[in-house]
Amino acid sequence: MPRSDTSRTSVTSRTAGTSGTSPDARASRASRRLALVAPAVLGAFALTVLPAAATSTPAQIATSKTNGVTYVKSLQAADGSYAGSGLSNEWAFGALAAAGTAAVDVTPGGDATKNARTVYRGLLASPGWPSATPVVTDYQRGTLNAYAAGIDPARVSASRNLIADIYGYWQNAEAGYFGPSANYNGTVFAALALGGARTQAGGQRVPQALVDKVVTRLRANQHNDGGWTYAKAEGNATELAKPGDVDMTGASMAALCASGVPNTDPDILQAKAFLKSKLINTSGAFNAMYGINTSSNGWAVSGLNACGINPQTGDFLTPAGRTPVDFLIAQQFNPGGGFKYQPSDTTPSAYSSLDALRAVAGGGFTAAPPAPVTAGAPKWVAASGFTAGTATKLALSVDDGTGTLKVCSVAFTPTGAATTLGDILAAATGASTPAGCVTGVVPATGTGTITSVNGKSNAGPATWKVSVDGSAFAGAARDKVIGVGDTIALRYS
Repeated sequence: MPRSDTSRTSVTSRTAGTSGTSPDARASRASRRLALVAPAVLGAFALTVLPAAATSTPAQIATSKTNGVTYVKSLQAADGSYAGSGLSNEWAFGALAAAGTAAVDVTPGGDATKNARTVYRGLLASPGWPSATPVVTDYQRGTLNAYAAGIDPARVSASRNLIADIYGYWQNAEAGYFGPSANYNGTVFAALALGGARTQAGGQRVPQALVDKVVTRLRANQHNDGGWTYAKAEGNATELAKPGDVDMTGASMAALCASGVPNTDPDILQAKAFLKSKLINTSGAFNAMYGINTSSNGWAVSGLNACGINPQTGDFLTPAGRTPVDFLIAQQFNPGGGFKYQPSDTTPSAYSSLDALRAVAGGGFTAAPPAPVTAGAPKWVAASGFTAGTATKLALSVDDGTGTLKVCSVAFTPTGAATTLGDILAAATGASTPAGCVTGVVPATGTGTITSVNGKSNAGPATWKVSVDGSAFAGAARDKVIGVGDTIALRYS
């Protein structure tokens, strides 16, 4: 997915793939997708394909999910891994979660010490991950899949905070974009990751001011036909007039809805109409940029799912009685459970299988982790505190109340299991990415109430307030305790 898979992104490129792949190499997208077609494993496919029925029944969907999970489990390596260097099956976590299977319950040969969640968490926490030359979609891919695996993405370890990693790619000169704006894909997946990866309690983690900036960029990149592509179109009449792409339209719809935009919004309705115009009457497939294929259908269906739009009724039930879900299920080998990339293929594609299973199971581009069945296994795992002397990062935003928003990742080395707001703001003055997030704080020392940030002072009822992990804004004091993974928002109001 985030063809990224975020390259469709490099969030894998599509995000599933090589984390170092250039996310905006349009010409290579098709070849990337084809490269994800893995050789079939014995027993992973064959026998029969479910016949394409008119609207797929709950029983057919249940069978598809069961067989799909069986196939995804077969992709797990002997060491318990799904992700690694190069093309990998990292999107397995979102597909499994959407289908109701907890990553901690997926083990190679029953070896619980190598369960998929523990192994993946170890990978994300390792100093060498994702690569020597990371791109923003690497961290977005990690966030979406960590969340689905039941790993708090802001607290992967005492040193790894994926939310802070994403914040570091904020574009000061083009507020609302993450990573180079020419690769719109990176901003789509920022919205999916920051909006979709909720707190453990299910709340919005990031401040609304940040969400609003990103939503503005998403809307500005919608093409005249109601679709989107991976490339920036904002302000460019030529780009806006170009045809949209089924895949990125699905991802952009999901990004808007993950950001709180309702499915009755005019931009969502235009996107819905775009997808409807691409629907093929006889099969339920979408006529995508790269032709009829499972992954494009999966992305479109995931977009509809994320917006609460039924992909089997109304506009998405063709006159011939076919739906996009029918098409997906028709591409599945059974009982092996893998899905083809194209209808003419004779073996399953691992990447397309993950796109398809997530969509058939009703998922968007991530899913909340299901409760594990393994005895004693918690639904969530997360670092409980900082490790003194171990460098780490925190996510910080500063809203001065005038519409100017600064967003950054703050690097610092804690001296204990927790720290204070004053210490984080002091660190931000010299070690934030992008720079300039905090230029000055009053008072600069002590434990008192913060009265000025970046030269803007409290005046009458308007004061600086702070929120952590989406909590209600309250008076900002230097001695406010800040814990590992906290997402900090300062606001003048």
